[in-house]
Amino acid sequence: MATAVREALAKAQHSAMHLEMRDSYMRDDPEFVRWQEGHRHDPADRESWWRSWLDVVEETTGRGVSMRRLRVVSEPLSDYVRYEYDGTFTNVAAGEDVRWLPRARSHGLLLPVLEGWVIDAETVILHHFSGDGQWTGERMEVRHDPALAAQYATAYEAAWERAVPHAEYRPA
Repeated sequence: MATAVREALAKAQHSAMHLEMRDSYMRDDPEFVRWQEGHRHDPADRESWWRSWLDVVEETTGRGVSMRRLRVVSEPLSDYVRYEYDGTFTNVAAGEDVRWLPRARSHGLLLPVLEGWVIDAETVILHHFSGDGQWTGERMEVRHDPALAAQYATAYEAAWERAVPHAEYRPA
């Protein structure tokens, strides 16, 4: 995970909301390639799937920061989002609350064009991806802008209310 997000989470005091809306990210990701080849994490073998990002999540949530991830998805799921679904138990084990919102349930919601993070209702970290899900040259844009954070948080909360908790979500 990029340094800007890790730095913001290290300073977070109350909340961190992450909005994901793409059906595909970095299809050349070695972990995604391994998944395509049949590799699956064994929930009983924590050492085999624990990674540095999960240390960040555990440390952040351990300080009492609410950390939520909302994935707005097309159904049936793309291979990449199915890969994310299969590995989401690791995020949950580290302390993150994850929900899934099928696009068919998102009618009437006004969601932002760029996805990213809202930290403590004042910092927004916007992600910049190309059409095929690769980071663009700009990658991330950090904005310390409470008004923008409020706009994102309002959209996020409306979508969160309609979304299905990970433990209950069954992909179509």
